[in-house]
Amino acid sequence: MIYLDSAATTLQKPPQVARACAWAAGHLASPGRGGHRPAMAAGETAFACRQAAAELFHVPQPEQVVFTSSATHGLNIAIKSLVPPGGRVVISGYEHNAVTRPLHAIPGVTVAVAGGPLFAPQDTLAAFDRLITPDTSAVICTHVSNVFGFILPIADIARLCRTRGVPFIVDASQSAGCLPVDFLALGAEFIAMPGHKGLYGPQGTGLLLCAQKGVPILQGGTGSASAVQEMPDFLPDRLEAGTHNMVGIAGLLEGLRFVQREGVERIGRRERQLIARAGEKLSRLPWVEPFWDPSGKSQAGVLSFRVRGRDCEWVGEMLGERDAALRAGLHCAPLAHQSAGTLETGTVRLSVSAFNTPWEIDRLVQLLRAMGPGA
Repeated sequence: MIYLDSAATTLQKPPQVARACAWAAGHLASPGRGGHRPAMAAGETAFACRQAAAELFHVPQPEQVVFTSSATHGLNIAIKSLVPPGGRVVISGYEHNAVTRPLHAIPGVTVAVAGGPLFAPQDTLAAFDRLITPDTSAVICTHVSNVFGFILPIADIARLCRTRGVPFIVDASQSAGCLPVDFLALGAEFIAMPGHKGLYGPQGTGLLLCAQKGVPILQGGTGSASAVQEMPDFLPDRLEAGTHNMVGIAGLLEGLRFVQREGVERIGRRERQLIARAGEKLSRLPWVEPFWDPSGKSQAGVLSFRVRGRDCEWVGEMLGERDAALRAGLHCAPLAHQSAGTLETGTVRLSVSAFNTPWEIDRLVQLLRAMGPGA
């Protein structure tokens, strides 16, 4: 199978990840819940994972790295920590439902969309500049569009937020592991990311990088301050109620180590080369409309396309029957499709990882060439 759906989850993982998960299932108990060997080993593994993430993302203290079940989980914590009922939020035009739905659930929130065309970061930045006002509760921006791979100018947006004293939340779901994400340099209040995409960990894992204590959205046991009925007032315990997913955390640690060994810049460069190859070859097929940045400056490892006369879901299904795994539809991001003018049709999305090859891109193009245009 040609797997080109890593924006959903990286199916191919370093072999160390599966081995770590299997070992953890039989050797790790619950961290902070005992002085016996399995509990102590769990605590050491959890700390090593926080430490690896802190090093990779330039977080001052490992305790500021909070384990979540997904980027969606982390974004919910971040949003509910900063956005009150009746608040005002500025978001990009390329946000995932993991941002827009939590905002929709908060009563009376006003959402201003800093829109702009695809692969035009300066237009997006200008829109944020216009919309960030003193009464803004928070600014939220995805680093990379999960639909189009558009790299948004988060460093410049972060600078605007710092200058105006507005908290900044970054969704690094599509950038963590393939683009530099510098927590200290950005000065963000929160950066959320999944563990199972560009960090090559198992599903059910995520990280939230925190500059503040945040507001818990779950209450329960933490293994600390047990005599007190309020959640602890220190990280990471404040935001980590319940038993840790130690099988997932052990696997995520190995995924982080893989990214550190390979290098974020090297992984990202390889992914962008594959996307450039796909964009160039798909653009030669008259019936295929790829959404790509020929300059390569504003696109990461994700590319969407449409096939003239063909429903995108049909294209995705036909490719799947030919052992090419891509995702078709709206990709849980209707706002991004609205911004790009594809809301009515959706797109077919290909997304790559460190394990994809040029041959796989060429095979996809071959399949689309054989498919031909629709009626």
